[in-house]
Amino acid sequence: MSSHASVDDTAARSALELEQIMAPALASRHARVRGFLHRLAANPPQVILMEGGTVEERAAMSLYWAALLNCTLDASQGERPCLACSACAQMIARHHRDMFFLDGREESIKIDDVRAVRGVLGEPPRDNGQRMVILCEAQSLGVEAANALLKSLEEPRPGTSFVLLAPQRERLLPTLVSRSWVLTLAWPESGATEGAAAGPQEVEAGEWGDALAEFARTGSGWFQRTASKGSLDNGVAQRVVVYCQRELAAAITGRSQSDLARLYAGVDSLVHRRIDEVLAECQESLVYNVNPAIVMDWLATRVALLCSARRS
Repeated sequence: MSSHASVDDTAARSALELEQIMAPALASRHARVRGFLHRLAANPPQVILMEGGTVEERAAMSLYWAALLNCTLDASQGERPCLACSACAQMIARHHRDMFFLDGREESIKIDDVRAVRGVLGEPPRDNGQRMVILCEAQSLGVEAANALLKSLEEPRPGTSFVLLAPQRERLLPTLVSRSWVLTLAWPESGATEGAAAGPQEVEAGEWGDALAEFARTGSGWFQRTASKGSLDNGVAQRVVVYCQRELAAAITGRSQSDLARLYAGVDSLVHRRIDEVLAECQESLVYNVNPAIVMDWLATRVALLCSARRS
């Protein structure tokens, strides 16, 4: 194979990878948010909080924003971001020297991570665009890290744009939210994905959700499910937690179609926040391979206590 062919194949593969990374942000259901970002680009706010959508959609949209603020395509040549110039490609791949991407998807964002970013904030961006500081799943910030970040947000940082990503704004400290321009991506569909029938795993998660709502109301049925041999493993438990998180978002936004979402809708915002914290703890426990039956029983007990104590 010639060297030219090898280079071409590498470039094509890289372009395909970038396209796959950006695909969630380019979906038609997020056209409204992309329109807002284009209007904000002329005078970008220091902090944007992106909620809603899925984890992948929030991450992709933050990279779209980074590309938009740093694209080198001349406005007379086409619409920005071009997603093809060197600056766009490096931002999307998270290789740009003005990109800081703190990823809280697998573990908490530590104070040392925030301190490392703060160490360069007093300097101008290295290139001609904006320095981007993206905190993916910012709800995983530890208390010390959140306070350190707050100090950075309290001081004007010309040339620097912060992006906080979280499922719902309620997952973050109110002081962080108050300093942010909040953009809400289209919420994940309750149940099946848009335009598609629910698959077996989605149906199973929904059945667990119905059982959780029934247990919270009557105190019956749940422990028989978790004790049933072969009915619960780590994968099932993780899907149940994700389902519970999605139905909480549905209840908060007034889309209470499932039994579980209707249960959530019957309590106040303080309970919503506490349920969200419980779900986050369950998710973390499952990552560390705590027995899924124990995690699910704790989840059910906490949700039932919270909902019975604080009916709105």
